[in-house]
Amino acid sequence: MDLFEKKDKNSTKQKSTIREPLATRMRPRSLEEFVGQEHILGEGKLLQRMIKSGIIGSVIFYGPPSSGKTTLAYVISQEVNAEFVTLNAVLDGIKDLKKVVERARDQQKINDKKTILFVDEIHRWNKAQQDALLPHLESGLLVLIGATTENPFYSLVGPLLSRCHLFELYPFASDQLEVMINTALSDEERGLGKYQVEIDDEAREFLADYAGGDIRNALNALELAVTTSEQNKDGSRHITLDLAKECFQKRTIKYDRSGDEHYHYASAFIKSMRGSDPDAALYWLTAMIEAGEDPNFIFRRMLIFASEDIGIADSSVLRLVNSAHEAFTKCGMPEGWYFLAHACIFCALAPKSNSTSAVFSVMNEIRKNGIGNVPAHLRDKTANKLESQYLSKENASEDYQYPHNFERHWVEQLYLPEKLKDKEWYKAGLEGYEARYWQRLLSIRKGDKGKS
Repeated sequence: MDLFEKKDKNSTKQKSTIREPLATRMRPRSLEEFVGQEHILGEGKLLQRMIKSGIIGSVIFYGPPSSGKTTLAYVISQEVNAEFVTLNAVLDGIKDLKKVVERARDQQKINDKKTILFVDEIHRWNKAQQDALLPHLESGLLVLIGATTENPFYSLVGPLLSRCHLFELYPFASDQLEVMINTALSDEERGLGKYQVEIDDEAREFLADYAGGDIRNALNALELAVTTSEQNKDGSRHITLDLAKECFQKRTIKYDRSGDEHYHYASAFIKSMRGSDPDAALYWLTAMIEAGEDPNFIFRRMLIFASEDIGIADSSVLRLVNSAHEAFTKCGMPEGWYFLAHACIFCALAPKSNSTSAVFSVMNEIRKNGIGNVPAHLRDKTANKLESQYLSKENASEDYQYPHNFERHWVEQLYLPEKLKDKEWYKAGLEGYEARYWQRLLSIRKGDKGKS
């Protein structure tokens, strides 16, 4: 259950072995060793003040993998001299939580020591499991540090959120990763200092850059480069750019097809097309595909976009995107890149209109006030005829005016329910074909002569 092994029952010192990966061995043991996240740990910042005062309230850390959530939780427990217990929400449940509570009560009675409970992947707990934490946080028996890669406002229950401070952790910057790489190379106890490594500046920069903000990836690649390189005559090892490249088969991209990055990238993609920026649209499209996104998801987004943001301004875009999708399913990758790019660029360059959203205004009207009666002259002519025969009344269908019998195929008559006759939900766009169609309709309504 404990993430960090203990030397004995009462010890809180982290134990490392040479068999552990370098990234595990080099985990910071104190706040002084922790690099990055200055926006919450910098001088005067709330979390830094909490740690300094020794009064830690329950917190939730959320951010991408390998941004230091677990390590920071451990460091905090060391700084405030608290018992550190961990649960993994994927593996552990309420039964395990009860054991932690019993242990915390014992610690409180024996040495009046506070217990920090670290729950990794806390978003995996359901509502009942999250609620089970609440009384122990209220009583002060446990201080919770939860870690999640998901947006906590979507994944955690309100009562738990209200009892915790939220801190977002960011991916490490390249210069921060370089600092940690240098530390690992010089540390003889836990790092690679015994190898007497000489690393070219370009190699160090490459490892930091290609890790994509992930310290674990950077240190794992560094360890592979060092341990597989040949020794020089003087016993040292030289890490070149070429050697560093061999240890990274592909640039690391922070992306989770069900996580925040998925929605952030997709949002940026849509907004770039809406903003008529083909370069940015191509960038975010490529970023998603390179990170492992399903191309069919991207095509579905462009199909929606073609009606939502382009619509009647150029209806051919909808046909083009649909055709590109069909071509993609027949050809696959890598040729499929052409179809993705074709549709993406067309969407970005096309004239824009969001007039199709008028349907939601109509929906609100109906949901609020119900559906009005169909005007008599618009009702089914067969039903009107039968009603006329059996009830000896005028046939309402005879009042219907057939537009094709009139000039320019238009005649003024009521189509909405009587009580809504003056309602207008549709607001025409002023770009592309829609502007032409709208001007044509206005011209007809004014009674202008001319070609339809």
